[in-house]
Amino acid sequence: MLQKRVEEVATAAWHTGIFAGHRQFARVLDDFVTEFGVAIGPIDVAYETWGTLNADHSNAVLVLHALTGDSHAVGQIEDGHATPGWWNGLIGPGLAIDTSRYFVVCPNVLGGCQGTTGPSSVAPDGEVYGSRFPTITIRDQVAVEYALARALGIERFAGIVGGSMGGMRVLEWLISYPEACERAVVLAVGATATAEQIALSSLQIRMIESDPNFCGGDYHRYGVVPSHGLRLARELAHLSYRSPDELDTRFGRSRQSVSSTTSGADLDGDASFAVESYLAHHGQKLVQRFDANSYIRLSEAMNHHDVGRGRGGVRHALRRVKAKVTVIGISSDRLFPVQQQRTIAEALPTCDGMYIVESRIGHDGFLVEVRAIGDIIRSVL
Repeated sequence: MLQKRVEEVATAAWHTGIFAGHRQFARVLDDFVTEFGVAIGPIDVAYETWGTLNADHSNAVLVLHALTGDSHAVGQIEDGHATPGWWNGLIGPGLAIDTSRYFVVCPNVLGGCQGTTGPSSVAPDGEVYGSRFPTITIRDQVAVEYALARALGIERFAGIVGGSMGGMRVLEWLISYPEACERAVVLAVGATATAEQIALSSLQIRMIESDPNFCGGDYHRYGVVPSHGLRLARELAHLSYRSPDELDTRFGRSRQSVSSTTSGADLDGDASFAVESYLAHHGQKLVQRFDANSYIRLSEAMNHHDVGRGRGGVRHALRRVKAKVTVIGISSDRLFPVQQQRTIAEALPTCDGMYIVESRIGHDGFLVEVRAIGDIIRSVL
């Protein structure tokens, strides 16, 4: 069984036996100053673990989630989780990230809304942070994850793995704490946010903020939710996660319902195109489980992503990396095209391989193509 002792500042947690992915909480910092100089705290982190931490704490693997993910990388809809594990089939006994060999840790990110301190958390004054939760960066998130690692007694990870926003954090881990990792896998991400990526995220933020129920970010005070804006933001995001080919193959110009036809042509003006219903479905699903302010703060963090900021540029920053790094791209990814992964691989002095997974899915291929990605990760670890 897992036994955990949480103390005020230097949290200590020691693991024996197997703990099967239940959400746990640790206070990792009493005070924290963001990269932009704003003090917040205390900082609590929700995380899940699988497997057994060995005696010298050398077999830990850190798994980092994407924008709307959480600590529930593996498992079903249970234990307070609204969704099944987002990487089921990749983590477990005998799988690519083998929990009979490794102790796997997956934390919910700073600024999130699944147990880690974020905009929907209660501030020290007893009120929800809401609009007062500051802008944060990927580096801020990694600093909190580093504090969690130290709280768990882990000084060096056998591996760190993540895709999309999780991949941003993997890169920051490797640069900020070059001695803290032996191997890493970076999936479907770039070394910096591009103008197009910033534009897409900014439009999503504006959609949320334009919702009348947003109330300047303090909607919690009024018992309302900016559901319309958040739903539209997710629909736009989801469109960028999928490839044009996949959408056309799955939906084409088909309608969700057809009440009349003439000469084989759909004439029902009230029928939605199937792809519209598909996007609306995914938008509504997110509204039911995610906080709008968290969506904004995490999107802003992604927009600020630049591993070269204050470090002499991307290439100079990546030269700090000491871990062996495997880079993976998705062939049809239009949000983070494979050229961005090639740029990382070419600049890394410790790159241990660059792989392109063939997929029609698009960016979400890093979540869907579990077998192909698992084969690569298995060979790396």
